[in-house]
Amino acid sequence: MKIITETLSLDELKQMAADTFGDLVKAVVDVDREFIAVDAELHSDLEALLLKDGSKQKNLWGINFYPGIQGNDFIEFDAMINMRPSQGNRSRGIENEEVRRKIIEIAAKRIK
Repeated sequence: MKIITETLSLDELKQMAADTFGDLVKAVVDVDREFIAVDAELHSDLEALLLKDGSKQKNLWGINFYPGIQGNDFIEFDAMINMRPSQGNRSRGIENEEVRRKIIEIAAKRIK
């Protein structure tokens, strides 16, 4: 597990995928600090790593990267940690369009 505070190459992301699930890398994005935690079997492990590093729960969203795919399907907005009725998110997806846009921007900044 690691927290990306600068950048991660697409090749590194592909290697992480190959070492774990084959085609995907689980990630958790802190939309406030603009960090991404990657490379774990569970989104909850990445969430815990970011919380320990000072992130706030309300800013953390789980996603999956598919490094072998370009375009809109590179990011999948699906994780159990996203189920937050108190924040108006009642599914594993991310229902807030603004939050999804912010995650896309952060990913574009951190994954090169």
